Amino acid sequence: MSAQHSAQHPDPARLCHAAAVRLAAEADPDRLADRFATVTRRHRLAAGRLWVERVPAGLASTRRDAELARPLPVGGPDLRAVLLRHDDGADLVLVAGRHAVGRHRLGTLLTELTQLTDPAIAVEPSAVEPSAVEPSAGDDAGDVGWLRGDPGVDRTAVHTVAVPAGTDLTALVAAVGAVLARYRGVRRPRVGAVVGERLTAVAVPVDGGARDLLATAGPGSSWPAPGTPAPAGLLDVEVGALDADSTADAYRPCLAPVWPLTLALAGTTLACHHRTAGWAADLVEAFARQVVRVLGRVLADPDRPLDDCDPLGDADRAAIVALGRGPGELPAAKDTIHDRIARHAATHPDAPAVSCVGERLTYGELDDRARKVARALAARGVAPGDRVGVCLDRSVDLVAVLLGVLRAGAAYVPVDPAYPVDRIRYTVEDSGVALLVGTGGVDAAELTAVESTAADLNVEGSGPAEPHVGGPDDPAYVIYTSGSTGRPKGVRVPHRNVLALVDATAADFGLGPHDTWTMFHSSAFDFSVWEIWGCLLTGGHLVVVPHLVVRSPGEFHALLAAERVTVLNQTPSAFAQLLDVDRRAADPLAVRLVVFGGEPLDARMLTGWYDRHPEPDCRVVNMFGITETTVHVTAQTLDRGLALAGSRSVGRALPGWRVYVLDPAGRLLPPGAAGEIHVGGAGVADGYLHRPELTAERFRPDPFSGGRMYRSGDRGRLLPDGRLEHLGRLDNQVKVRGYRIELDEIRQVLLDDPAALAVAVVVATGAEAADTRLHAYVVLADAAGSVAELRRRAARLLPDYMVPATITALPALPLTANGKLDAARLPAPAPVPAAEPVSAPADDAGLDERIRAIWQRVLGAEVGPEDNFFDLGGNSLLALRLLRELRDQGLADLTPRHLYLHQTVRGLAEAIGAAR
Repeated sequence: MSAQHSAQHPDPARLCHAAAVRLAAEADPDRLADRFATVTRRHRLAAGRLWVERVPAGLASTRRDAELARPLPVGGPDLRAVLLRHDDGADLVLVAGRHAVGRHRLGTLLTELTQLTDPAIAVEPSAVEPSAVEPSAGDDAGDVGWLRGDPGVDRTAVHTVAVPAGTDLTALVAAVGAVLARYRGVRRPRVGAVVGERLTAVAVPVDGGARDLLATAGPGSSWPAPGTPAPAGLLDVEVGALDADSTADAYRPCLAPVWPLTLALAGTTLACHHRTAGWAADLVEAFARQVVRVLGRVLADPDRPLDDCDPLGDADRAAIVALGRGPGELPAAKDTIHDRIARHAATHPDAPAVSCVGERLTYGELDDRARKVARALAARGVAPGDRVGVCLDRSVDLVAVLLGVLRAGAAYVPVDPAYPVDRIRYTVEDSGVALLVGTGGVDAAELTAVESTAADLNVEGSGPAEPHVGGPDDPAYVIYTSGSTGRPKGVRVPHRNVLALVDATAADFGLGPHDTWTMFHSSAFDFSVWEIWGCLLTGGHLVVVPHLVVRSPGEFHALLAAERVTVLNQTPSAFAQLLDVDRRAADPLAVRLVVFGGEPLDARMLTGWYDRHPEPDCRVVNMFGITETTVHVTAQTLDRGLALAGSRSVGRALPGWRVYVLDPAGRLLPPGAAGEIHVGGAGVADGYLHRPELTAERFRPDPFSGGRMYRSGDRGRLLPDGRLEHLGRLDNQVKVRGYRIELDEIRQVLLDDPAALAVAVVVATGAEAADTRLHAYVVLADAAGSVAELRRRAARLLPDYMVPATITALPALPLTANGKLDAARLPAPAPVPAAEPVSAPADDAGLDERIRAIWQRVLGAEVGPEDNFFDLGGNSLLALRLLRELRDQGLADLTPRHLYLHQTVRGLAEAIGAAR
């Protein structure tokens, strides 16, 4: 049970139970009152007098239920007795605090009060009849809040089901444990149980059977008094009947659930009492149904391992599969990306297609330039099915070359020119590209591929005619993602997947020629696939954002306003920077659709956006996706209510996509249970390039719907309405500022250096996105070795966003008893040492020192005048913080462009001084 439930409980109903017995009409209330006084004195109970009330016959049952549900007041008596008289007889109701009167004692009290030897107090035979619990107030939902109820309304409710004859407490605890193990993903779930008069937490090992389960339970504890800490446990299970010789015909084991879910067994009836803020009603019904299914197997074979008792039937599984399936099906694609764009160009040749820094192409011009690229590629020997590397800066040429590669029947391999040359070399060589289209800045002598520039391809060649256009199953691109083996892996995606993504979203999002999009992200980041082709396949105008504008939220906001951009795609980290500018900007935006992707979203950041961009004017959609499943899988439209609630929902699967949540054994989990997200359907990629073993491990046959599914490594749960909640990664893959990073890749690069004997890489998350940093710890082969050289080598091999902010040398890595890294015992990262001055101080020493002080505060490290901001762990978000402090202190009002051009304290100070 969580710490929340160790707090004081203001609701005494949780620790009260009640019983009732039907008396004959001739029962003497005075004789019963005298006996009640005598019995309570003998048992030394604090109790008042017997209350006697006359009720109309038609309301007898209602009044009895109300009395059974009415708890004792805080600080009140241990026991309350009420006699309800009516035309058909009388009902004696006892309500007791469980700390003072246990179940056995309550049954004894009823028996002593209604002894059959006394003709004045005769008992009327009656069957056990379960009845609903009246709502009562309560507090938190405790440990099982992972099964979401309604957080805004917390009341108690009850759901009853029939259980097999012969069900006892042992079988019930075993069945509950088996089902709970599936929901929690654990091997020994704990179930709070009432054994006799004791409370105990039973660990249920699901690899064993149910026989003698309770014999292994601990000694337990007694019931606490109201207002004292509640007992520990995950949920409460107890046998609801009193002693066999008790005269009771109704028993309530609790007047409000002690835990968020309390199961009480009375004969063949199982009552599931729950708090609505902790367990939604439909989940309780499903849970109860699954417990009953397992119960049947437990009773039939008590020695059968509980893990083999599947709580789901065929109908349950079919319903869950249907729940994770996107609405509707998509028609199979019969064409290609470039076919569709060419058709649009033929019918709308003058419509704006792509622009960047003043250069604009219409669809007719884009189609013509792509045709020239395709013919030029063919003339250089590129054949259908080949791969072509594209390492170009952001420009209209970049888009034209990508489209031309597709028209040539080839697949493009995007390479960011900002990557280190070793990273570029690896991507080019691993992908086996037939040609690399670059800017001329990549040293062709270092590459196995022949390099051509975009200008070389933008000519009307005399070579062969444009090659065959291919079909929807041809690969469209290969994008490299971070890899746990220390090397990135290429994901091969066909045309049909991209077409399916656009077909699945275009109508819902209202995409069309009236829209203007931005290409904000690197072509080597799969979010760009959505930006480029989502725009051009729906006839929109694509605005390519220059590299430096991407890093300047102010300039980017001005670009959005000037170009009247309507569709904006952002990682949450990038959008957080834009929000700050948007709050202060005077220029209005025309954005009608914001799509989030790339990393988890904290929806609470959107409340300010809704103030300036109301929901009817701007739709905000949170999407979950993976490179291996073609960018996006699900979509959740957010509103102010979801934002205020901090919703983690990423929505339902897109049409044509399927989402499953499976346990480690590959079994389907019920809604509400957390497990690994698997994705099937139209977006599943062809696999990894040159990695058949890894492809077989991650891309698996889909046993539920046919085809293949991708094992994502992400943790999530399917909700009863079909929406998916994303709960993070199962492995050590992280996302930093929208980039998907395998920590093992960084670790492997560092280990490849002979100077490193052992390496650990961790991510530290701060209060703001800018504070998220990577830190490495190394054991050096030579104690006198330099971590600075290790970091410089890593910077040559890794993109800047993967280079650790710090590298700390340790004599040995701390390990757990199992020999694994004990990350909790890693020390604080060592500060980056300041570089020694290499030249005379700047003329404006005062300005130099003030800038240096600001850098030190922002970076949290000592800074020298010639230290490079980005070498010290700076990133684009920290750059914005630095520039904001410079502005707030009246030193300078700069853009990120200035910092990228002047990356040292001295350089920036000289630039500011010259401007003055």
